[in-house]
Amino acid sequence: MINTTKNRKMKNRILVVIAFLVTVIGLAQDKNKKMNFEVNGKCEMCKMRIEKAALGVSGVKYAQWDVASHELSLIMDERKTNSMEIKSAIAEVGHDSKELKATQKAYDAVHPCCKYREDNSDDSKKH
Repeated sequence: MINTTKNRKMKNRILVVIAFLVTVIGLAQDKNKKMNFEVNGKCEMCKMRIEKAALGVSGVKYAQWDVASHELSLIMDERKTNSMEIKSAIAEVGHDSKELKATQKAYDAVHPCCKYREDNSDDSKKH
């Protein structure tokens, strides 16, 4: 009888520890995580392209890019995505972030008015 009581107490303690760990792990991943980061672009067409790419990533609930500050504001579900997946999707449509640069092919595909990378080679010939 004493062993049965000890076993029951031990099982209860283990269950409490497991429940605690599951709660902590669940809280570590936020389903409404707010995040901001810089994305290069110039105009309203860039804004539409950047926001569409971000919203196309599963788990992104909100995306707004500010033309003046180049800041992308997001609300995302960390259980479904992460910042690098979003930055990758944005790079695929031709826009750079600090951590991930778009390929030259993707950048070349953006509209001419959207070209944000500085190319001083032509300017040097003018002087």
